[in-house]
Amino acid sequence: MTDHGSDPTLAVGEHDPELDDRLTKALIAFNSAATGAPDRGTFSIKVTDEAGELVGGLTARTWGGLCGIELLWVREDSRKDGWGSRILQAAEAEARRRGCDRLSTSTFTFQAPGFYQRHGFVETGRTPGIPGGHADVHLFKSLTDSPHLRES
Repeated sequence: MTDHGSDPTLAVGEHDPELDDRLTKALIAFNSAATGAPDRGTFSIKVTDEAGELVGGLTARTWGGLCGIELLWVREDSRKDGWGSRILQAAEAEARRRGCDRLSTSTFTFQAPGFYQRHGFVETGRTPGIPGGHADVHLFKSLTDSPHLRES
């Protein structure tokens, strides 16, 4: 047992960006050492209209050949215009460019599981307990087993 001069303290509070950064760095170091995969990155895709307003976008992380889509959103009046598909296709192309051969994401049952499944993703699990009786649907896609979606 190490004596640090005082007992540790536990504090609960609002979001702490400094703590978030510190934990992220510590987990990245641990995960890289445990897996031998130190290659990490992030990217985003943004679509704006002629007025500069956001039409939609995507954020993602890459690590060890896996691209994790964190957020994908298209504003309501543009959802039938194919922007979700174009954004997802651009993300797949960028993931491949970065050496990724697989994608993962999650979406609530009231959001877009069907959208991802139409684009070759398969459900790998669900986390129940989302308000309103919904679930968080976990999805996966291999970029080597499925043909690349062609832009129309």
